[in-house]
Amino acid sequence: MRVSRWSSRGLVSCVLAAAVLGGSTTPAPDNAVIAGSAYGELDAFLQDQLGILGIPGAAVVVVQHGVQVHSAAFGRADDSGRPMTVRTPVLLASTSKSLTTIAVMQQVEAGRLELDEPVRTYLPWFALKDSRASGISVRHLLHQSSGMSSADTAFEGSDAQGPEALEDGVRALSGSPLARSPGEAFGYANANYNILGLLVQTVSGQPFGDYMRQHIFGPLNMTHSHPTQAAARADNVAAGYSLWFGSFWRQTDVPAPSTGMPSTTMYSSAEDLGHELTALLGQGRYGDARILQPHSVNAMFEPGVQVDGSKGYGMGWFTRPLMESADSAKQPQDSELPLLLEHQGEWGNSHTYLAMIPDSGIGIALVINANDTSAPSRLKAIDGNVLRILHGQSPVPTMVQEDWLQRYSWAVALGLLLAELLSLWLSLSVLLRDRGRSRTWKPPTLAVSALLLDAFALWLCFLYAPARFDTNVAVIIRQFPDVGISLVPVLVLAVLWPIPRTALLLWRARTPSKVSQPR
Repeated sequence: MRVSRWSSRGLVSCVLAAAVLGGSTTPAPDNAVIAGSAYGELDAFLQDQLGILGIPGAAVVVVQHGVQVHSAAFGRADDSGRPMTVRTPVLLASTSKSLTTIAVMQQVEAGRLELDEPVRTYLPWFALKDSRASGISVRHLLHQSSGMSSADTAFEGSDAQGPEALEDGVRALSGSPLARSPGEAFGYANANYNILGLLVQTVSGQPFGDYMRQHIFGPLNMTHSHPTQAAARADNVAAGYSLWFGSFWRQTDVPAPSTGMPSTTMYSSAEDLGHELTALLGQGRYGDARILQPHSVNAMFEPGVQVDGSKGYGMGWFTRPLMESADSAKQPQDSELPLLLEHQGEWGNSHTYLAMIPDSGIGIALVINANDTSAPSRLKAIDGNVLRILHGQSPVPTMVQEDWLQRYSWAVALGLLLAELLSLWLSLSVLLRDRGRSRTWKPPTLAVSALLLDAFALWLCFLYAPARFDTNVAVIIRQFPDVGISLVPVLVLAVLWPIPRTALLLWRARTPSKVSQPR
């Protein structure tokens, strides 16, 4: 780390460092809690992380008391070498939810939605497999307590675009079960916010994407924010990168369907996200524009459901004590720490992070045009260290938290593919060779062994891994491209080849072998 070399520098050195590193710093108000040198430390840390992890590009913006006090960008936006900037749009993933929440609360203020009304009041056709779904309210969706599961993510495996895709995606949930009763407990599901987006679209009489442009992006001067992939591409969106085989970053396309726009597939830049944070920290006001009343903003910040320990979920925001602001050796009580509102966005090729500390008026927007789906904790650790640095604490080493199956899923998929190819080669060898020469593998033995391999592959892909990671195989294939490249042929062989292979091998076992005649 190069962070320590900044610790004794003051505000002048901070400004000079920011200029060298590609960032800019605006003097903060007199009551700022961020030391001037912290911005230099932050830039040095992010540059270190780009070098250590090989991350292609990143941009960060810090706002406080309605002012952008710091901005910086590093690395490249795509393979052409185009530099990353604070105005470069990035796929937001789940930080899209905070924007959707604003739209919902605007409709609540307009009297078109009521928080405790059932979804069916506005979408009479709405239904899930479980009859308890009739009790799901708008508030349940906002607080992620509807009872739906994060496994209801079939849209993530599609590429559906257009305004009709949002309603089609919500209607497709009709066969989904509930994991628990509405309001019973927290259960994160992107489907909650997709339904909210459709509610906004329905009661406003305006396509959701158009609504976002007119009522949120426009008033907040978010000129590099977009609801659709096509619009973002027209604005030179950053290409996304995935870490392949745990070894190298590769520019990778992943689906960003309009079906998931309200929950995961909007685009924005670090600077634009700073405008959103400024408005929320300013009780709904940005400059001369007011997008929400103060009571609506306060409702968003209030944790409505417990996640675990001291962590809660408001409306589009996780809430917890800001432990990064204190020396961990002192072990402060949660009640002694400021409240932190935060949300991370994780997609197959992007990572975003938003944080707000209402007590000090600080907001942080970090966007990275890459993600390591095998170990996303490595990028999540950057988020926490950004908070630590800005609050005068030293960054802590990254601890990889993912289990072996997620970290080495590409190796498991590759091993399955090699096993299936070996099985295919052995089967063809037995079928095409004279039976009398096939002494090692007899047709019945090979047929049973191959079926066991196929059964294991199908169990792992369709049962074990989806249950373990609360998702489905389509999402795994699309969001883990290095896994998908091996898994697709495995599934083709395991699904299409077993019946003809078994029939041919059993037929081969019954066919008399040719007996060589003496000359």
